[in-house]
Amino acid sequence: MKAGLTMYKVLVADDHPIVRMGVKTLVDQQEGFSVVSEEANGIDVAMRVEQGDIDIIIMDLCMPPGENGLVTIKRIHEHLPNIKIMVFSMHSESEFINHAIYNGAMGYILKSSATSELIHGLKQVADGEKYLDNNIMVTKEDLLTIKSGPTHLDIDEYLALSGRERELLPLIVLGYTNKEIAAKLFISTKTVEAHKANIMHKLHLKSHAQLIRYAFHHHLINI
Repeated sequence: MKAGLTMYKVLVADDHPIVRMGVKTLVDQQEGFSVVSEEANGIDVAMRVEQGDIDIIIMDLCMPPGENGLVTIKRIHEHLPNIKIMVFSMHSESEFINHAIYNGAMGYILKSSATSELIHGLKQVADGEKYLDNNIMVTKEDLLTIKSGPTHLDIDEYLALSGRERELLPLIVLGYTNKEIAAKLFISTKTVEAHKANIMHKLHLKSHAQLIRYAFHHHLINI
């Protein structure tokens, strides 16, 4: 590396190991970029970035089982706005692209595109510029959606949860026990129980079944 060159630390997130390996290899070949972490789901991504040494995230939107990638993007962008997020997804539908950019992603690259798109997008995002894959067609309606926000994804109550509560919710819905959640998040089982009670109260829910329906209805998790 040349003297004085900034080294961007990159996190690669995808539920397929071979995809993570391919992206890591490609990114590590670029001067000034180094993949320092790999994760397989949105929950672990959010937990990893809290350590404070990530500059750029390259992430898929659908990494089951776990939190919906669109929700992960919004959560990270609100909590750590200096982290640059670039989506690398098979989804070319405008609904996904518009939501991702509105929620805080700076770039969106299609997995079906040439590797040069990923490299170019990465460098643009690193420079603080938004970048959409050249194979993505953006309409005036898309621009309006990105500017004003989606009209059918009402998750204000969910976003009112604390960061820790949002980390717990997918784990609860996916059937993790209090002990398993406590071990994963390095907290006590009593703390898990308290967070669970707060989640149910804030979302105005009375049962685990209602919480599951809420999570699926609002597309908060992927399975």
